[in-house]
Amino acid sequence: MSEYAFDADRTAVIVVDMQNGFCHPDGSLYAPGSEEVVDDVAALVADAREAGAAVVYTRDVHPPDQFEDAHYYDEFERWGEHVVEGTWETELVEDLDVREEDHVVVKHTYDAFHRTELEGWLNAHGIEDLVICGTLANVCVLHTAGSAGLRDYRPVLVEDAIGAIEDEHKEYAVEHAGWLFGEVTTREEVRFE
Repeated sequence: MSEYAFDADRTAVIVVDMQNGFCHPDGSLYAPGSEEVVDDVAALVADAREAGAAVVYTRDVHPPDQFEDAHYYDEFERWGEHVVEGTWETELVEDLDVREEDHVVVKHTYDAFHRTELEGWLNAHGIEDLVICGTLANVCVLHTAGSAGLRDYRPVLVEDAIGAIEDEHKEYAVEHAGWLFGEVTTREEVRFE
């Protein structure tokens, strides 16, 4: 077994969009594959926290009028209304142990770096390596990981802690990430030191 060892002082676990809207059966964009990885995400976070690594949660949140003046791309048209600001859907799933010291990033697009404070926060905390998990594999996970790589962070996707609508979506995302801009591993191979 190969092993990925991460320096806890330079590493953050990025938990992408593990929210009720995607992970709970009553969510408008519920994907069973997202619900299935909640325990693996929680275990990865617990391991990171025990070693002293930073934990960052992203929340996809859309103001109700976000796409009213859209010229080209309207997520509500593509996906239907989802994770609308102020609703239960935007909340992180209750099975995750979100703590006061964790950093939470509210984003309005697939990419957690786009018009958020994430990059500044990571730089201020000396973070270089990003251990990425969450959902959806080929959407917000892939776009966040790609954006991280373009900003010279080391994105490492933990494939068994990533949810998707369809298995082939996840297969595509991890294969593409591993080929183009990041690395792919499993939770068992991750060690924080």
